[in-house]
Amino acid sequence: MTSRTGRLLIRILIIDADEKTRAELARYLETRGFYVSGYHDLATASAVIEDSMPDVIFADLMPPQIESLADQLDEAESPTPIVAFSATESSKQVVDALRAGASDFVLKPFAKDKKSLSDVIRKLLDRVRLSRLNQLYRQELEDANRDLRDGIAELRADQRAGRKVQMRMLPEKEQFTGGLFVDHLIKPSLYLSGDFLDYFPLSEDKTLIYIADVSGHGASSAFVTVLLKNLSNRLQRNLRRGSTDDILYPDRFLQRINSELLDTGLGKHVTMFVGIISLSERKLRYSVGAHFPMPVLSFEGGETAFLEGSGLPIGLFENPEWEVYDVALDKPFHLILFSDGILEVIQQKSLDEKEQRLLELVSGGRHTVASLNEALKLDEITELPDDIGIVTVTDTVKVSDNTSLK
Repeated sequence: MTSRTGRLLIRILIIDADEKTRAELARYLETRGFYVSGYHDLATASAVIEDSMPDVIFADLMPPQIESLADQLDEAESPTPIVAFSATESSKQVVDALRAGASDFVLKPFAKDKKSLSDVIRKLLDRVRLSRLNQLYRQELEDANRDLRDGIAELRADQRAGRKVQMRMLPEKEQFTGGLFVDHLIKPSLYLSGDFLDYFPLSEDKTLIYIADVSGHGASSAFVTVLLKNLSNRLQRNLRRGSTDDILYPDRFLQRINSELLDTGLGKHVTMFVGIISLSERKLRYSVGAHFPMPVLSFEGGETAFLEGSGLPIGLFENPEWEVYDVALDKPFHLILFSDGILEVIQQKSLDEKEQRLLELVSGGRHTVASLNEALKLDEITELPDDIGIVTVTDTVKVSDNTSLK
């Protein structure tokens, strides 16, 4: 607020039993653009102060009364300074007034020392300006913090809703499909996950399984997981209608995802492993879109190793091609798929040591989501450095000696 002269409108309250002196000081201050009110005693002034806090108080009071006034201002959490003034020339009274809570002292009569009074007023003006600016900045900061809290609360509500949607897109846990027992685990590092996985039967004989890791985190990465689910559902419907059979071929499945991801213009890419298991053929056919680490294949009573293969990430290139790999499943097997977040929680330092740890866990009998979760103590980690996805596949069909491997 400013006065007609363009200066800050500063309200000054004068407490002085001497009406003449009070009026003299009021005229001096008013000619300099201040709004002034005067009272003859502390009791009357205190009642006014409670209703309307002044910016400065000039008070001709004894030290105990100054202390009482200072306490009143402290209780009101007001920065209003007190300027004590008196006709005394006792240095002790000046010191006592300052100790009682006065910020400055002016001698009466004012006409004899207008320079000192002007200096005090100048300092008070600077102090009030600073106080007003602090109040303004504090209010702006409080408003900004309130808006930020409201924005964060709204964002968290949106993320919680998004997470529920994501969780509902995942397949059923502990599912039997096409002679396979399949289970999964998703642990987001934030509310929303950039990891996604799915598995579903293509026929009585074939089951498709994939795990994907979208670049980045948060809502934009989670949006891509919705795209993956939507596309796989459409391709399944196309297969049932006989319009396209792209979903029967791992490389063509990746090509379809690549095309749709480029069309979104999100600037996101995906690393992905997609495999189709045929138990009649006892074969795994798969393609790799730069996914790492590679899945672990473990045969009962036999070898445990990472699958071989490589390929370009999805969503970066216009016309990429992916190789299709075949692996014979001539023995009962376990197939475990991981997202790269799993490597972040393994204690070993080097990448080779981390991969070796995964092989040790699987070869040691950790074939299920529950056993891997327990061995890696995932439930004990409060803040994950990255999203974690795991899919475990267990062969439930006994392979007879007369089985013909195709």
